[in-house]
Amino acid sequence: MLKAILRCLLLIILLAQHFAVSPHPLKLSLSEIEYSSDQQLLTISLRLFLSDVNEALVFDPDSKLLAFCEPNEAPNAEQMLLDYLDDFFYVMVNGKRVELNIKSKRLGGAGINTALEVMFEHQQSPPLTSMKIKNAVFTDLFFDQNNIVYVHVDDDSRSLMLSKDTPVHQLDF
Repeated sequence: MLKAILRCLLLIILLAQHFAVSPHPLKLSLSEIEYSSDQQLLTISLRLFLSDVNEALVFDPDSKLLAFCEPNEAPNAEQMLLDYLDDFFYVMVNGKRVELNIKSKRLGGAGINTALEVMFEHQQSPPLTSMKIKNAVFTDLFFDQNNIVYVHVDDDSRSLMLSKDTPVHQLDF
């Protein structure tokens, strides 16, 4: 268990360094799924490069049309994102698909490394016995897209790497 945690920490450090110093040719997304049985709350965080979001939604990585998190954000920007995610991302808990409703979103980074973080929350009564995750975001656009998923269920933490070849993973608790 300690070895897995150390590997996760090393990966986070390497990714942070990469995002901080290199341009965005890396095709990667990061998601974190946390469940607290005490709070009966499932939180999902998706971190996506903004240029990839624009490429997927309006076919122009440099587009300012949707203007996520800006005062002039397009009225349909969130719905377009949710429609895209509906095809390429889901979480199923105990065999039931979690409805994704955006709780918050924010931009981080700068220039080509700007990322859109989208947060979702879902009330989930215990027990949580299984979780099926699909993260195929941007695999329709980029053959080398990888999607890192960290899952924390109370004191149990796991990490996954999903891709075009392996877009779905089932966890049992």
